Amino acid sequence: MATDYDSPRKTDEELHEESLEELKARQADKKSGQVDVDEAEAAENLELPGADLSGEELTVRVLPRQVDEFTCSKCFLVHHRSQLVKGEGATAVCRECA
Repeated sequence: MATDYDSPRKTDEELHEESLEELKARQADKKSGQVDVDEAEAAENLELPGADLSGEELTVRVLPRQVDEFTCSKCFLVHHRSQLVKGEGATAVCRECA
């Protein structure tokens, strides 16, 4: 866009007043159509039909790490020895993290 250098320039005070008015107008526009919603609170109040799991207990059989498995030092997941790329013991790294 072309600039007209011959047009009268505004003073700093005029620019300051205009910017305050614009900010107030923008703030009013933003507040008018926006509702503050706490997502955590909305999720707590959301109930799915037939999903009352309050009396349920999760039972999972946990096995200790086997002889042919290692724990990756980067992702802390237990992998089979075939996934070992480098290191040994506390410095072992799996194929996915290498």
